[in-house]
Amino acid sequence: MSETPGPSSREFDAAFRQAFRDLVLWRRDVRRFRRDPIDPALIRSLLELASHAPSVGHCQPWRFVLVETAQCREAVRSSFVRANAKALENYDGEQRAQYARLKLEGLEAAPVHLAVFADEATKAGSGLGRQTMPQTLQYSVVGAVQTLWLAARAEGLGLGWISILEPENVCRILEVPDTWTLIAYLCIGRPVEEHTDPELERHNWQERLSTERLIFKR
Repeated sequence: MSETPGPSSREFDAAFRQAFRDLVLWRRDVRRFRRDPIDPALIRSLLELASHAPSVGHCQPWRFVLVETAQCREAVRSSFVRANAKALENYDGEQRAQYARLKLEGLEAAPVHLAVFADEATKAGSGLGRQTMPQTLQYSVVGAVQTLWLAARAEGLGLGWISILEPENVCRILEVPDTWTLIAYLCIGRPVEEHTDPELERHNWQERLSTERLIFKR
């Protein structure tokens, strides 16, 4: 009887590693989108790939909601307007003026709106790995968002993560179960312009911290 071969080991060459580094560095939080429609089949393939992200206990808690109706989109945009006005109150002086000049959302032009939730009541995974750190369920969804972000960039798409919202209101607008927690509201489309540096760095809001400042030894 022949022996069953083990799983093959995939090796990535230097060209691939450099391309992957370029992909990571070219990933940007996009706010300015072209209105060109995106093929639904492409979005479906990106979500399928994002679903291969790691998850605690293999619970796969991500839930994707494509926000397509004009009514829902306008309600979410109104939530942003309220939350953005409230956020502005936290700044004063030049920083307040600078905040007001930043374009912090792409809700009007982006052809695809995607809300990503964590299903806190999922039975998948039987709670493995979450007994002492239950927040790892939500962290798993963030991992799926990052996978989606890179995959979208590889397809020439931009992605913007809108965090200036009213989470509970968005949940009501989209009529999701009470056990779902909003993790991300994403705008996806072809970017108007592309940069390797973050917009907030380019507009002097926050410089990039050196890696040396972020690594500690004990």
